[in-house]
Parts: sequence; structure tokens; C-alpha cells
Amino acid sequence: MGAIEEGAKKSGVLWVHLDRPRLAWHIWHDGAIYLVTGGGEQNLPGLDQRDSVRVTLRSKDNGAELVVFDAGVEVVDQAQAAEAVAALAKERLNTPDAAGLTDRWADTSTVVRLTP
Repeated sequence: MGAIEEGAKKSGVLWVHLDRPRLAWHIWHDGAIYLVTGGGEQNLPGLDQRDSVRVTLRSKDNGAELVVFDAGVEVVDQAQAAEAVAALAKERLNTPDAAGLTDRWADTSTVVRLTP
């Protein structure tokens, strides 16, 4: 298992370098990182407009930097990537609308795939 996959699987958060480094929760699924932005979810301004982004993964144990890499950015068609969206929704903690979460995302949020 590579450092990126291992780090992404072990920690549920990462840093996405946009206007400044921004903390984001995510999942690792099928060889890529998936995250959601907007619509009441984490605010990652401009991520969905980029072709690539720098990502930092840190150790869950001590916060040390594990790996920094550039990732391709792709907005996900949520209907076409239903399995990934369902996996992402499963990991969403403390949501007030768990039953309707993926519907809300389809209406108001953007799911993004980051491919190392």
C-alpha cells in the first residue's frame, strides 16, 4: 500500500491547499479521495473549479506530515458514482438529516474526487 493510500485510509481528515490550507474530512474509495463541499457541508471555496490541488496528509497519531502530493480534481456526477457517494455519506458524522443526506447533497453540494 502506498503512502497516499495508507495515509488517506488511516485518517479521516486532510489539508487541501486552496486560498489557504483548509481542513477537510474525506474517504478513500476505489483508488481516490472523495469529499463533499458546499450546501451546509465543509466550505472548500473554488475546489470544484480547479484541475489540480495540493493535498497534505498528516498522521492521525501525532499530526506529523506523512505525504504532500498534487491531485487531479474532478467533480463527481453523484448519480453515476452512487457507491462512492454512499460510502462518503456513511462516514459523515453528526449530520442532522442522515436519511436524506445524499438527496441534500445532490441538490445543494458538490462531491469531488481527488486522484493522486
